[in-house]
Amino acid sequence: MKSFIRSLLAAIGLTAMAGASAQAQIAELPAFDAALADSANWREAAPENLIEFQIATARGEARGRVLIEAAPFAAPGHVERFTSLAASGDLDGTMFHRVIEGFMAQGGDIEAIDRERAENWPNMPGEFIFTRIPNSEDDSVPAMQKLGLPQAATSGYILGFPVSTQAEAFASLSRDGSVQSWIPHCKGVVSTARTSDPNSASTQFFLMRDISPWLNREYTAWGRIVGGQDVVDSIEVGEPVRTPDVLVSARLVSEMPEEERPRVLVQRTDGPLFASFLEANAGASVCDLPPVPTIVSN
Repeated sequence: MKSFIRSLLAAIGLTAMAGASAQAQIAELPAFDAALADSANWREAAPENLIEFQIATARGEARGRVLIEAAPFAAPGHVERFTSLAASGDLDGTMFHRVIEGFMAQGGDIEAIDRERAENWPNMPGEFIFTRIPNSEDDSVPAMQKLGLPQAATSGYILGFPVSTQAEAFASLSRDGSVQSWIPHCKGVVSTARTSDPNSASTQFFLMRDISPWLNREYTAWGRIVGGQDVVDSIEVGEPVRTPDVLVSARLVSEMPEEERPRVLVQRTDGPLFASFLEANAGASVCDLPPVPTIVSN
């Protein structure tokens, strides 16, 4: 055990030195069609995992569109809930009733506008962490790309989503060779509101406007914004908001007419272009880095 701890601490020290000065990703995004043809470096988000929000002010003026990609590998129950909510139309007309500058924008309170409709959506158990088995072909979780040495890194990406994790060196201490991981509450992450009961999440969500690490492993993060962060940052602020912005519509992209569907390309974090970014930022915290680039069409 002592030798294991010494090895782990040494590895963490090397990782920290390598990432002492985090470097941002600097690149001009290609055109959509060019990126679509470059499958080694770009992937298309599945429409069944994409949710479109149309947001307006209390006066009916359009704020704009927000696109969210859901992460079933991290919180399958919550992804099922919010994709179903979007497909149902039950979120339409709900308010962003609690919006705090430098923190988040909270909405989705169906009960506030239609108590009977809210009864269709019972509380869910929390999904604050997920487990993965490093280097296993049988693992249902996609591979993680780490910011630092594989055995010591505690930050990285899965499919472009920010991920925090136990160091993989701890896998040897678990019965099934797994480690605990979670989506941290970086700016742009989508998470779930609840009461003090950890299993009380239902229909309310919040969109991160900044980094809030104290929420990690306490609230279920289930997606990230892949288009429209500027819209999220412009939502009317207040606690509560006096004239709250409105979620005019929430739609599951796969349920939209094909000609109306937005398409989203996400830079592959396992691709050759991203490899240099990972190396340059070894040891950095994933929330301190820019989000993985996306390209939106339509």
